[in-house]
Amino acid sequence: MPTHNDHGDSINEPEAVDTSHGFENTDVKVTGIVVFLTSLAIFVAVVGVLSYGIGMAINSHMNKEDGPTNKWSKSVDVRPLGDLASNPAMQNKLAGMTQQFPTPRLQTDDGNEDVAELHQREDLLLDNYSWVDGPAGSPRRVRIPIERAMELIAKTGLPVAPATDRAALMTGDKEPTVAVPLTNGFARTGYEHDQAIAQRVESGRHE
Repeated sequence: MPTHNDHGDSINEPEAVDTSHGFENTDVKVTGIVVFLTSLAIFVAVVGVLSYGIGMAINSHMNKEDGPTNKWSKSVDVRPLGDLASNPAMQNKLAGMTQQFPTPRLQTDDGNEDVAELHQREDLLLDNYSWVDGPAGSPRRVRIPIERAMELIAKTGLPVAPATDRAALMTGDKEPTVAVPLTNGFARTGYEHDQAIAQRVESGRHE
């Protein structure tokens, strides 16, 4: 029976709960779960059919572009080949097939063998004497080992380019000079340091 408080708002009594079933039968609706699972199954089936159809269409298009299957495009079962790393006969067979295949060829060892061969050829040139082919009729030159070349350079030094003759100054021209100091002295250049040292040496000589 409704009652009234001081503010005039009605307060209802608690609703009576049916406990004859022994459990709550109003929170869970089986119908909603069944509808959700049915919709999910239909969605999965439709997506699967669409994916299969799209895959078949793509494969059909690729087969039309690639043409009929031949010895280069057919699938090959490589299991009978065994372990190539420990089978010398199969390694020789693979090497022969690789040499018969037209260039450019794929590298089977990630380039390590090619790099090793390159370093061996470089070492032969750097560590041994060899002839250098020059133009026809010219004297043949000899390539010397790099260790010997460094010894000779350490003894004789590097060749110096010959001094070039400077042309005479034209009328009205003058010899270019460098004004010192180039900076305000806060951060001197190498040239200024050299000039300062030369000036101190000169002043010491005169004293």
